[in-house]
Amino acid sequence: MGLGNGSSRWEFILMGISDQPHLEMLLFVVFLVLYVLNLVGNLAIIVVLWLEPCLHTPMYFFLSNLSFLDLCYTTSTVPQMLVNMCSKHKSITWAGCVAQLYVSLSLGCTECLLLAVMAYDRYVAICQPLRYTIVMSRRLCLQMAATIWLSGFSNSMLQTVLTVRLPRCGQNRVNHFFCEMPALLKLACVDTSSTEAEAFAVSVIFLLVPLGLILVSYSYIVAAVLRIRSAQGRLKAFNTCASHLAVVSLFYGTAIFTYLQPPSSYSQDRSNMVSLFYGVIAPMLNSLIYTLRNKDVHGALRRVLGRLFGSKKT
Repeated sequence: MGLGNGSSRWEFILMGISDQPHLEMLLFVVFLVLYVLNLVGNLAIIVVLWLEPCLHTPMYFFLSNLSFLDLCYTTSTVPQMLVNMCSKHKSITWAGCVAQLYVSLSLGCTECLLLAVMAYDRYVAICQPLRYTIVMSRRLCLQMAATIWLSGFSNSMLQTVLTVRLPRCGQNRVNHFFCEMPALLKLACVDTSSTEAEAFAVSVIFLLVPLGLILVSYSYIVAAVLRIRSAQGRLKAFNTCASHLAVVSLFYGTAIFTYLQPPSSYSQDRSNMVSLFYGVIAPMLNSLIYTLRNKDVHGALRRVLGRLFGSKKT
């Protein structure tokens, strides 16, 4: 399908669910609520971790990075998606689409590496507790954070250039809610097998390699936990990892489905739903998982709110 009425080659039309307009208002309300919850939840985590000195540890430093990442990811896609749901002309500029693709890819790659670093942090804390403060020094944490952010954004630059340089022969209708690489590759009017192969290789590096490191870390963690004699000690050790494991399952499960499935089994509709899950729902769930399951964050949040509202009353 070529350019639609009133469209230009300098914009894309994000189809979303335009073929089911009766669902758009319902989804608008749902996504708006989820976006607000995501903003409130992740901002609350960032502020609490910043204000509470007792939470200035490596684990919570990386958690604040995750919250900031989730905040940026949803902000890069959801506002435009909400605007398009209320508009008949569901467009995004060419520059806006490229920026959306670049930022979302960058943050996705960064989260892959960040979750692996968080698993390593838990490995050191449980398997080498006496050396934890020495190994996970502030300098090392800052270096690891800088490295994973730089790696994510550097890799995304290559993937974005490979995607947008493909000729589209006038096609600009993206069968998606936002500009994502698999959907944009569908617009190309040339053979994309080489680009898909390169994207697959990068996905293996940024998805399967970090996931493998996470699994190795947790194999050592499980072995160490099983050696703990007291049931209370084992439960405490498990609780420090449960939130991270839940986030890893949510993120890697959906990302692998989107980027590592064979082209023959690719379904655009299913991919759209999965993308909505890890792009809108998962970031909100991440903040809930860490605030509801983590007693330290939960307690710090109550203290900060108590000081805030207590000062207002006085």
